[in-house]
Amino acid sequence: MIGRCIGETSLIEVSFISKEMPQVGEYVTLEYDGKIIFGMIESMVRGSVSLNNEIYDPDTIAKIREIEGDDYYIKGSITILGDVNDNLKLPRTPAPPGTPIYPASSEILEKIFHVENSLKLGHLINNDDVEVGVDINKMVSRHLAILAMTGAGKSNTVSVIIDGLLEYNGCILIFDMHSEYVDAEFRNGNVNVIKPMINPKYMEFAEIKKLANIPSNAPLQERYFRRAFNKARNLVQEGTASTADFIELLYLILDDWYSDEEYDKNNKKNIMDVINKIEDLNVKYDRLLNINIGDFLTQIKPGMANVLDLGQVDENTAEVLVAHVLRRSLRSRKQYVRHNDKEALSFPVFFVVEEAHILAPQSRNPNSKYWITRIAREGRKFGLGLCLVSQSPKSVDGETLSQANNMVILRLVEPKDQKHVQTASENLSEDLVKQLPSLNIGEALVLGLMTKVPTLVKINEFEGRQRGGDLNIIEQWNSHKEDEKKSLQMELNQFKDLGGGY
Repeated sequence: MIGRCIGETSLIEVSFISKEMPQVGEYVTLEYDGKIIFGMIESMVRGSVSLNNEIYDPDTIAKIREIEGDDYYIKGSITILGDVNDNLKLPRTPAPPGTPIYPASSEILEKIFHVENSLKLGHLINNDDVEVGVDINKMVSRHLAILAMTGAGKSNTVSVIIDGLLEYNGCILIFDMHSEYVDAEFRNGNVNVIKPMINPKYMEFAEIKKLANIPSNAPLQERYFRRAFNKARNLVQEGTASTADFIELLYLILDDWYSDEEYDKNNKKNIMDVINKIEDLNVKYDRLLNINIGDFLTQIKPGMANVLDLGQVDENTAEVLVAHVLRRSLRSRKQYVRHNDKEALSFPVFFVVEEAHILAPQSRNPNSKYWITRIAREGRKFGLGLCLVSQSPKSVDGETLSQANNMVILRLVEPKDQKHVQTASENLSEDLVKQLPSLNIGEALVLGLMTKVPTLVKINEFEGRQRGGDLNIIEQWNSHKEDEKKSLQMELNQFKDLGGGY
């Protein structure tokens, strides 16, 4: 027996007193009224009746300890999680004060954490023998957030989840902001790297307008650019374009208008402003727009970790690409599900949004944020799942984050991060939030619809290869020094071979 309930008990929480030393996050059972009630220890304090806060003399404390010895008590709180034998439904009556509290048996833990066709995340922090699996259907359809401070094990967690989904022939699309997954190796599937390119004929005007930096308060510039874009796209679709370069095609159309005598001075000025914007567009995004590639959706392969490599593009381009892919995916899945369109996207996709605080920020409204939120709201109806990954949760849009009904939260120390996450999750109690700074690397709080109860988990070590993690700076400095020595020695040898002296 760990201890006994004390004071007033409720249907959702009990306080207990103990002489033993259980652990925060440990699962326990209470037996009363013919029921076995499952709970988790969420907080504890250790105290002494004799050594209270009214003693101010260290010598007095020492004397009392000599007499009392290690006579202390443990006081804590237990969150009631449900009736073991009634599908974890909350009891209708509270536990009587004095009810004994026992550690949950291995049989009960295995019953609680066993999930058919689950994705194995790791094992209980307090019990290595109990594996923790999560419900894949509920994880993908109800969305997921993986949140942690830098260095807490976020990349490893993402890789474990991707590899677990590949075991079930899952289709994952990773918006890879730092090229971490480009050369990753997964046990259960291959990587399909997709270059950051868009065929302009599948773009909306708003997407390319953002790239061209046409201001909203310049309606004439917007009008000429829209007309040029629509004309160029029609020429591409008809196969009658005079050039394979879409940006050059825009330039030629606008240049013809500028040379046309029908346009007055004011119109020509606006046309020239757009031409200048096109030239800037060409300098910045000449590799982004390519009319020789197909629809982006045709490059997504089921049963593979599809990686959109955004490591070499700026944030503005990344936002446009992510918005474009999500928009096309949602509309295509709607066509497939509602109208059985054979040309549409015919399989579910799980999107992993790395650096979610950049693509769905709290303080700005890029188009990527709009479409991420649309997927979060509507995606489950059409087989599109979302995984938001961030080391700065407070900077992620709160509304978007609240749509993630599942969370894997590793170590979080920043109070603003903790508060933002707690606001977004109805399952995260104040006591659990207090445990987040004490988590070790690779340990996580897992909660949401994908697991029956909130769980403290030691995440498995990813067995494949992936770039994430800190660089070994000293090793790279030493390596650079050795390379310089070798280079110098080669130059000296070449000089000697030519007959030179020292």
